Amino acid sequence: MTPAVRIGIDLGGTKIEGIALSAAGAEIARRRVTTPRDYAASLDAVLALVEELERAAGAAGTVGVGIPGTVVPRTGLVKNANSTWLNGRPLGRDLEQRLGRPVRVMNDANCFALSEATDGAAAGAHVAFGVILGTGVGGGIVVDGRCLEGANLIAGEWGHNPLPWPTSDELPGPPCYCGKRGCVETWLSGPGFQRDHAEHTGLTLSGREIVRAAAGGDAGAAATLARYHDRLARALASLVNVLDPDVVVLGGGMSNIAGLPEATAALLPRYLFAAGASSDPVATRVVRAKHGDASGVRGAAWLWPVGVAPPAS
Repeated sequence: MTPAVRIGIDLGGTKIEGIALSAAGAEIARRRVTTPRDYAASLDAVLALVEELERAAGAAGTVGVGIPGTVVPRTGLVKNANSTWLNGRPLGRDLEQRLGRPVRVMNDANCFALSEATDGAAAGAHVAFGVILGTGVGGGIVVDGRCLEGANLIAGEWGHNPLPWPTSDELPGPPCYCGKRGCVETWLSGPGFQRDHAEHTGLTLSGREIVRAAAGGDAGAAATLARYHDRLARALASLVNVLDPDVVVLGGGMSNIAGLPEATAALLPRYLFAAGASSDPVATRVVRAKHGDASGVRGAAWLWPVGVAPPAS
């Protein structure tokens, strides 16, 4: 049986978003609340959202939850969540106990990738890589419709690899919160984009202001944007050399830069491994997310795939 309703919850650090999808993936209802910075209160907020969404849908549904961290299978405890009040807590078990049904919990970047691979910009792809370019830089891998988590539960964490082929003025690179220097995240995140512009121009602007200035002919802003395009192409080329996905889907706030997928795709041949075949087109497509900022919560709903029976109401 296919569930009549799928409930997805995106449990973020600042907001909790919930969605109810029909069996075909149509949005029935969506709700959003502020995240309490407390574990027990976060549980209550999730439960209240599920109840509200099910009332709107008129049926009980499967429940999937995306979190900014991951669950260790051996213990069932959350780790690596920047919503630190979740760390060390049995979130999945506690939700299952309160809801009286199974709950699936997954990293939010994996949920983003799953959404786009299911019915988004990478629908039908054999291998899809979902990229988050926001306050941080993350990613998720989906193979034949299933999230690839990896042995250490860090598959897709390309943001904490070093920026490939660095120039002399990019070394040793900015410090990263992970304890290393020069991570992709320090260059391609929103804050990294702003820092790079300030260092080259002496001007502190928001990402949107930099992009607007570049469009208006400002040479310094245009140079900042060109460096960003080149660094993204380098980082993705290194990823494609290892994973060789059919599609790379760009999401997060920085993905809204006009022309970013096209500019990145145009630069990929400069860095991709293609010895003796440099004229061959790059088969990997670089595209913007179809579902935008709704992809994370939609992916949480899709954690229960087609063929899973709905829970008893």
